[in-house]
Amino acid sequence: MLHEWADGDVRRPVLIRSLPPGWRAISTAVRGGGIGPCGWWLNAQVSKTYDHPDPVAHTADLAASFGLARAGVAMLTAADVTRFTTAENDGVSVVATVGLGLPVPAAAHPDHAATERCRREPGSGPGLHPAPGTINVVVTVPVPLADAALVNAVVTATEAKTQALVEAGVPGTGTSSDAVCIACPERPAPGEEVEAYGGPRSPWGARIARAVHAAVASGTTDWTTMHPSGDPHRSWGRAWP
Repeated sequence: MLHEWADGDVRRPVLIRSLPPGWRAISTAVRGGGIGPCGWWLNAQVSKTYDHPDPVAHTADLAASFGLARAGVAMLTAADVTRFTTAENDGVSVVATVGLGLPVPAAAHPDHAATERCRREPGSGPGLHPAPGTINVVVTVPVPLADAALVNAVVTATEAKTQALVEAGVPGTGTSSDAVCIACPERPAPGEEVEAYGGPRSPWGARIARAVHAAVASGTTDWTTMHPSGDPHRSWGRAWP
């Protein structure tokens, strides 16, 4: 699952998760976004100053370098992907990478958002170059989900992620570059039906919520332990609301 790719003279880690034939996914990723066939998930670590002019083409090249020929989902993060966390709940499996350099409240005032953008710029403070703030999550569900259930599952996973952050005292609902992928079989096995619901009180939505919450909570604990209060990489704004 954990591999390396060559970023010039630097070797950087990349997570790869292969999926069985006949699977599909919904995703917000830079490559493979939307709903479609999905044979793999890739989460590559990049530099904190990553500025490739065409991230879609870049991730296509990355996937090809690992022989990933089928359609798939590729994400990028400057967080340390070697510190990925996992969780399972009654058949649902989650892998997450958590970076909390700059958590943000989703519904921020425009002035607040402008301040966040300033804090992102290298040199925005004495010696300050905030660590990446990206939470990337991939969820695999062993049963087929209808289109509406997939959309609902994205909402459920996001709510569970935010719950973990709030419980940990993180001043944000997530980060501005978070990405999520929910993958499942395209068709039901004999005797099965396509699941119509993905909300947090549906059978599979509840499992998604618990697994995402556990993985993100674990990653949040790890990140905040590595970057305690006062760490220059911890560019946190005021608490919300």
